[in-house]
Amino acid sequence: MADIKERIARRTAKELRDGELVNLGIGLPTMVGSFVPEDIIITLHSENGFAGLDSVPEPGEEDVDIINSGGQYVTVLPRVNYFDTATSFGIVRGGHVDVTVLGAMQVAENGDLANWIIPGKKVAGMGGAMDLVVGAREVIIAMTHTQKGNHKILKECTLPLTAEKCVDMIITEMAVMKVTDKGIEVIELHPDFTKEEVQEATGCELIWSPDLKPYQED
Repeated sequence: MADIKERIARRTAKELRDGELVNLGIGLPTMVGSFVPEDIIITLHSENGFAGLDSVPEPGEEDVDIINSGGQYVTVLPRVNYFDTATSFGIVRGGHVDVTVLGAMQVAENGDLANWIIPGKKVAGMGGAMDLVVGAREVIIAMTHTQKGNHKILKECTLPLTAEKCVDMIITEMAVMKVTDKGIEVIELHPDFTKEEVQEATGCELIWSPDLKPYQED
């Protein structure tokens, strides 16, 4: 599973562009920061109040005063900028975040997203996802393709929505997909999988790009 998550994080990092302000959600998306291409400079935003997020600290080198929005210890760049939560969400709601990378429980073929609660289970809170998916210019979902064999990409979400029609791209261990007006289009296919296997692992009909390319891992 660790290798699969790293594959997804590595591929997601390739979507980031020089100069962007990027927000990484909790869980798998936090790994993306470790694979940012060396030839670009981006600024990672944490909605609990700073921009200039860096990598996870080595064991024993944690600073108890620096955590990300998921409560994990993190390091920061020398150019870090700290601010209050109101300013942080002003940045998000004001449309200043170029890209947000989030995990998901379910994504529908029209781009609907469910990633904040499973009814009947305890949840710490909705976090900033609802603001991020409507405030960021691009929403990328980085997640495993299925959960214990269950479809996560569906014709319609069955869980409470985070937001409607907000997802632009989905990156899993199997494929890279874009959400279009006609449905979910596969633009890259990992060589470990066939088209038939990816379709079987998906709960809606996929569109296969005429320019389908191999999954970019290097």
